[in-house]
Amino acid sequence: MSIRSHENVVAAWLFLIGVVLAVIIGFATAFFIPITKIATYSAPIYAILLILGIIVGIKVNVSGKDSQTFLVSGAVLVIVSRFGMESVSGSLIGIGMGDLISTIFGALIVLFVPATIIVALKTLFSITNV
Repeated sequence: MSIRSHENVVAAWLFLIGVVLAVIIGFATAFFIPITKIATYSAPIYAILLILGIIVGIKVNVSGKDSQTFLVSGAVLVIVSRFGMESVSGSLIGIGMGDLISTIFGALIVLFVPATIIVALKTLFSITNV
C-alpha cells in the first residue's frame, strides 16, 4: 500500500474542485445566467480557475512515470478540449447543447493549461538537475 503525500491530496482536491467549477460554469452559462451577467463575472470566475490550475501545477508532486502520465493526459485533454469546442458548437446548435459543452471545454482548458505547463517545467528542471 502506498502512502500519499499531503501535497498530492491537496492538489487532487483542488483539481476536483476546478473540474466541478468548470462544469458548473458551463451549466450556468448555458441555462441560468443571462449574457450580461456572464460578461460581468466571467473574468473573476476564470481567474479562479487559472489560480487553481497554477496551484495544482505547483502542489502536485509527480516524478518519473507519473510525471509522464500527467503530462500526456494533460496535453491530450487540452488538445481535445480545444478541438471539441469548435466541433461541438457547430454540430449541436439545433439541440441547444453547443454552448454548454463549449463553455465546459473552455473552462477545463483554463484549468489544465497552467497545471500542465508547470508540471512540464518542473519535469524539465528535474531532468537537467538544475
